[in-house]
Amino acid sequence: MAGQTLPTSTQILIVGGGPAGSYAAAALAREGFEVTLLEAVQFPRYHIGESLLPSVRHFLAFIGAEESIMNYGFTVKPGAAVKLNQFKREGYTDFVALNPNNGSWNVIRSEFDDLLFRHASNSGATVFDNTRVTEFQFEGERPVSASWRNAITGVEGRISFSYLVDASGRNGIMSTKYLKNRRYNKALNNVACWGYWDGTGSYMPGTTRENAIFVEALKDESGWAWFIPLHDGSTSVGIVMDSESSNRKKKASRAASGGSGSNILAHYKEELLSRAPGVLKLIGTATLRNDGTPEAVKSASDFSYSAPSYAGDHFRLAGDSGAFIDPFFSSGVHLAFTGGLSAALTIAASIRGFCSEEDAQRWHTSKIATSYTRFLLVVLGTYKQIRNQAMPVMSDVDEDNFDRAFDLIRPVIQGTADVGKALTEDELQKTMDFCRHLFAPTNPEMHSAVKARLDPSLTSPDAPVMTESDIDSLLGDADEEAKLVLSEINARKPIHTMYNPTENFGVEAHFGFKAVLERGKLGLAST
Repeated sequence: MAGQTLPTSTQILIVGGGPAGSYAAAALAREGFEVTLLEAVQFPRYHIGESLLPSVRHFLAFIGAEESIMNYGFTVKPGAAVKLNQFKREGYTDFVALNPNNGSWNVIRSEFDDLLFRHASNSGATVFDNTRVTEFQFEGERPVSASWRNAITGVEGRISFSYLVDASGRNGIMSTKYLKNRRYNKALNNVACWGYWDGTGSYMPGTTRENAIFVEALKDESGWAWFIPLHDGSTSVGIVMDSESSNRKKKASRAASGGSGSNILAHYKEELLSRAPGVLKLIGTATLRNDGTPEAVKSASDFSYSAPSYAGDHFRLAGDSGAFIDPFFSSGVHLAFTGGLSAALTIAASIRGFCSEEDAQRWHTSKIATSYTRFLLVVLGTYKQIRNQAMPVMSDVDEDNFDRAFDLIRPVIQGTADVGKALTEDELQKTMDFCRHLFAPTNPEMHSAVKARLDPSLTSPDAPVMTESDIDSLLGDADEEAKLVLSEINARKPIHTMYNPTENFGVEAHFGFKAVLERGKLGLAST
């Protein structure tokens, strides 16, 4: 911040002021550790990823930031409507039906991230924006200092540290420059393009579902579109499709126009007009901001990746610096907070001697990989449904991570799949089929009606997991609504374990340790 002098040394250096970095900085500073946070650009700054999961409220409450976010004025997100290609109507997940305080928000990320950045400062971290880390220096494999440069003054310097959190976003300094361990997901080789519209309609206006996000599969099964209303009156509208389809469509458009080209703006509009009727209806007579200019539509590709490890000797990777899945399911900020909190508690555990540094590293990597894999299989299952085809994803799924992420359902899935010592393609496809029911075409009224006519033990979230074949055997063909509701309830079980992160961190063990999430005692404890 202005008026501060960047120190030459710090106990913990955090690189990157996005959600992962700011979260880790706040959590560690609140424990009394010396924390310095360096952000490369000036805040507030633009970022995509505007729709948040309800889990973020629990994360924010843990670092004392929930109230400031809640009172800021972001658009309340009461739920999500998802229409996938083989269904005639969308399903609706209601966040607030059982608890009005369980809603989330659609946020303008420049403002949301700036609030978190400032919260880290208010929590005791020393924070600087416009300060880009250019390289790290090492003693063996341990990073011990960082070179930095101020983007405004040009002043350069070096800061030494005992622990490092790399939260540098997609640039991922440690992962891409030093570890060189980033691996891209072959099954999610997608491209996204998006813009902002003024004067759109909203989903189910005048009801408790108004301002829910709307997600729709494209009619040609090449991808999906999003519709996210924001508090400044604009609506974020985007399209995600596989790169091959996108390139093929742009090439065909160029040929049809005599080679004058299909730029990203024309491509974006063509997809909305011809393949996303539900989103197009919600857009109505709205106007695209900066229409006709290069600024109207933004795009991104090569955004789905992971790594075999997210920690090393006195350093942790958090957020997009280590892994990102896909815009579908709005998992980005959730995983950023997961990485930030895991980095904070494992560093605290190492400093306080609650475990060895090696055990802390293993715990962090396991926690990030497990959380990532749970979301990955949901996203892959959804794409399998959108594209209506099997997906060759064995190379994208690590077996150890799969075991930890789906220990709740793997014994059940193994009853319907070819079973061996190793994860099989058949087992993986069965798991994706199971997870895809998270977005079944149900709504709260269907849930209420089905629960009223079935044995309560079947609809209890604590009941044993049932597969689609189990449900078919139980209900036959007589009650299609009940089959959809039960399939959705069961699909939620391995996913919703992450929705209360403080509870989940304290329960889920990795390599014999569980998290301690008590202020002043943050760390790990043996099970």
